[in-house]
Amino acid sequence: QVNDAESTVSVEFTPTIPHCSMATLIGLSIKVKLLRSLPERFKLDVHITPGTHTSEHAVNKQLADKERVAAALENSHLLEVVNQCLSARS
Repeated sequence: QVNDAESTVSVEFTPTIPHCSMATLIGLSIKVKLLRSLPERFKLDVHITPGTHTSEHAVNKQLADKERVAAALENSHLLEVVNQCLSARS
């Protein structure tokens, strides 16, 4: 959902299975793609569809924490994994 007037973007995603170990990485990849694609004025909310993951509260908390996201992106290995997730495959 995009609200241009309020400069907000909200994305809800559903992991493949309720115990998906990649949920945080998927959410972080979505968030990074949006951060790189949208003007800085937008506030982003990326979260798991309610009731679709056993650790949804913890994952949503991590994705909403700006400092944790920034720290994750300072980790060169994790940033490389995120970049691989976002790269177009031929």
